[in-house]
Amino acid sequence: MTFPLAVAQTEITTDPRANGAAVRAAIREAADRGARLVQFSEGALTGYAGPAKEHFRGWSIDWNPVTEELRRVMALAAELRVWVVLGGNHRLSGGHRPHNSLWVIDDRGEMADRYDKRLLSYREITGFYTPGDHVCVFEVDGYRFGCLICIEVNFPELWMEQAALDVDCVLFSTYSEDPIFETIVRGHAATNGLWAAIAVPASCAPAGPSALVGPHGYVLHQARPDGPDVLRADLDRTDPALDTALTRARPWRKKSRTGDVYTPHRVTDPRSTDRTVT
Repeated sequence: MTFPLAVAQTEITTDPRANGAAVRAAIREAADRGARLVQFSEGALTGYAGPAKEHFRGWSIDWNPVTEELRRVMALAAELRVWVVLGGNHRLSGGHRPHNSLWVIDDRGEMADRYDKRLLSYREITGFYTPGDHVCVFEVDGYRFGCLICIEVNFPELWMEQAALDVDCVLFSTYSEDPIFETIVRGHAATNGLWAAIAVPASCAPAGPSALVGPHGYVLHQARPDGPDVLRADLDRTDPALDTALTRARPWRKKSRTGDVYTPHRVTDPRSTDRTVT
């Protein structure tokens, strides 16, 4: 069974209402094209803190339009019967800095979960955000999805964690213009045997557009590099090109990591124990 996925590459402004309209338009397009889940970039609804969100300074952000637009997105998800993974700043209480999050909205329009970025940059941890403390994995139609955000691409342990949790596809959302991110994602996908969907804003697409990377580490589909787009693709476990990655490499590496497979093959041999012998 294949899974119809969409990755939305939208314009992001400092106005949640404008962002919300762009998000809903992308969801409608994705649903019209048969998608069951639509992924958006980091900050897609609210904008990203700092330079991309000037009114964030002084914690004077108006959360009312954020809440209103989020509820409209949830209502549309229910109407169209699609899952939505949407990036944005999640408000905390008591003057605490917000989380940098991905809201996971199910096809009933309910908040199924939320991923809060755990490993933040120095600038984020000292000036913008509160770090999260949990992994987020959820299942749709027999496929397991996990979430990671931006600089978390640089931490292999987070990607190995996804594989250990039997994730099929990592939804990687970022607001970065660094083209090396795609290269790193491809490496994680290949070494862990999983799909990785990369969602970036339209403004970052010239440096590296949104994409779907296969479990073999190769880019399967890319969005356009010069504007908004909705990438629509299928996750297909029966694709012959992915057979080695999915049915051989990934299971073998999982088995290898336990070490048990090698124990019966080790020997007692002086030429093995003496590492100075020629």
